[in-house]
Amino acid sequence: MDLVAELKKITAEDRVSTNETVLDRHSQDESYHQPSRPDVVVFPLNTQEVSDILRFANQQRIPVVPFGLGTSLEGHVIPYHKGITIDFSMMNKVLEVRPDDFLVTVQPGVTRSQLNKELKKYGLFFSVDPGADATLGGMAATNASGTTSVRYGVMRDQVRDMEVVLADGTVIHTGNKAAKSSSGYHLNGLFVGSEGTLGCITELTLRVYGIPEHIMAARASFPTLDQAVQAVIGILSAGIPVARVELVDEQSVRQVNQFSGTSYKEAPTLFLEFHGNEDGLKQDVAFTKELVFEMGCDDIQFETDTTGRNRLWEARHNLAYAYVHSFPGKKIMVTDVCVPISELAGAIRRAREVVTESGLNGGILGHVGDGNYHVVLMIDRQDPEEMRKAEQVNEHIVEDALARGGTCTGEHGVGVGKKKYQEREHGPAVQVMASIKQALDPNNILNPTKIVDIDRQK
Repeated sequence: MDLVAELKKITAEDRVSTNETVLDRHSQDESYHQPSRPDVVVFPLNTQEVSDILRFANQQRIPVVPFGLGTSLEGHVIPYHKGITIDFSMMNKVLEVRPDDFLVTVQPGVTRSQLNKELKKYGLFFSVDPGADATLGGMAATNASGTTSVRYGVMRDQVRDMEVVLADGTVIHTGNKAAKSSSGYHLNGLFVGSEGTLGCITELTLRVYGIPEHIMAARASFPTLDQAVQAVIGILSAGIPVARVELVDEQSVRQVNQFSGTSYKEAPTLFLEFHGNEDGLKQDVAFTKELVFEMGCDDIQFETDTTGRNRLWEARHNLAYAYVHSFPGKKIMVTDVCVPISELAGAIRRAREVVTESGLNGGILGHVGDGNYHVVLMIDRQDPEEMRKAEQVNEHIVEDALARGGTCTGEHGVGVGKKKYQEREHGPAVQVMASIKQALDPNNILNPTKIVDIDRQK
């Protein structure tokens, strides 16, 4: 059988590629995990083509990996069993905006910035902001979150319905457009976060929000990480509806200054943002100032104009690139755990100790409003000792999070890097997951060996 010829029959001559550059592009994501090329990359235009590709692949027992933009951080899209990579970049249309329902329907290749540009015409915005300009399909596949999740929730909270193609080519819908439902199993919750192991997402209906009347950002610095974290707990306990609250440690602020040309005080810092009407915002800001100074804040600066706010959040979003720029030749490794808010201070304190003890270059940052934090490490993949130390740091941080009642991944997903912790975190529930995988994909063609293991049928 000529795999390429068969795929060209399903799609088109110019949308099936074995070009070396294209294969390399689809052999990796932005993680430190080892790349692996697919045999072929195919670019479908619609759901029918995706269905035909999967039906064919299932009949032939050929592995299939869905691909958005490759911005994931745990090796989700790396095709270690080769086969077919389905690139959804050509399925990138905003299909319908329903402003009165606060809903939008999109194809999976639509990016976050593309969607928000379209929604702005209606006075709306999509809330999930993972930093990278990822595709909506990829964000749903990994249950992405990011800076605004403390107020608006994570990707799973925004998905009202998805069109999904199963392994055998069957097309299903996981929900509807109603605001709530008590009908049947919660398939949205099952497929969001399934990382391409249960089906390929070909359409999403998402919840959107009105653009706030007023937005204000702030930057508050503290003498210690502990004080910064305690300030976050104080803000949340007071019921202040903060829209973003990000922690950046001293080392990371230094990287921001070097990369972005800013002159922020190099100390543990909270980046905050408030959304609301003018009067309500004034009260929230005044209360926040009072709280953070009680917690030891030594300086707080507010940004009220759009330019200043954009500069602040651009600096935060570019932090990973700031590290990469400062350590040429090294690869970035970003850990990702989430703990109960009451455990956050102790978890971050322990993480800082572990990083310092390792001797590796790294910093701490995170979406601390919901207990999610990251350690950024710069490592040389060719240096076995650095790789060993980095894995050790990650291991310590994950084990600490699990011991505190948290999770091994708050938003990056399982992929390759977090698979080994699944049984430790979920116990016998992992077998339930494997049973679901077996039922929906008995030939194990969909992103095989990610999340859970089932035998590949010959």
